[in-house]
Amino acid sequence: MKPIRCVTVDDEPLARELLRNYLTKISDIELIAECANGFEALKSIQELDPDLVFLDIQMPKIDGFELLEVLDYKPHIIFITAFDQYAIRAFEMNAVDYLLKPFAKERLIQAIDKARQRINSKTTDQPNAMEDLKKHLDNQEKEIDRVVVRQGAKIIIIPVAKIFYLEAQDDYVMIYSELGRHLKEKTMKYFESALPKNSFIRVHRSHLISLSHIASVELYEKNTHLVVMKNGDKLRASQDGYKRLRELF
Repeated sequence: MKPIRCVTVDDEPLARELLRNYLTKISDIELIAECANGFEALKSIQELDPDLVFLDIQMPKIDGFELLEVLDYKPHIIFITAFDQYAIRAFEMNAVDYLLKPFAKERLIQAIDKARQRINSKTTDQPNAMEDLKKHLDNQEKEIDRVVVRQGAKIIIIPVAKIFYLEAQDDYVMIYSELGRHLKEKTMKYFESALPKNSFIRVHRSHLISLSHIASVELYEKNTHLVVMKNGDKLRASQDGYKRLRELF
């Protein structure tokens, strides 16, 4: 039988060691990489194409959910965490299983059995499962304070306070910030609901702007206004968008 190629991702050395001890004793499991953070995990997962990833949720720099957002290759996921408040979200994201630390070897084997069934199943459509995961993330009502994006092999963390504005580009959004321009596979609807309501405003169907980065609002022609950003960019405001700006100011 072909071995299940696995990667573990956990910032705690003892947790990685315990998982390694368990996994190396399971005959059809091949542990191909151990990662201490999301940056290492991104590189390993993209290069090694594992079948299964054991993923901690609470990690410094980027968490497990944010890592999944920037992955191109989509392995099966078993979440591992010390905090049970993430359980519902993990299962809604179509994870294979969710292990709460500390867990026994028997519980790990149970999770691997579930993963083995999915991996060997001819009917499991993992790409669609990961699309469901993305849609679930988009539907979260949690207010964000940063955006995680990919730039080649690098992960860029953009604090919301550094964002100038966002521009709709088909199924993507271009984020203009103090860190440059970065494309994110999200919708404007997602950002409109996720960014702080008192800090961002939709001035046009194509633009969502930061109030703190507005330099001025100018009349361009009759019934048409331009919002001048502090970085020098000029964005057209629709009539409704200008009305919203006037109400705020």
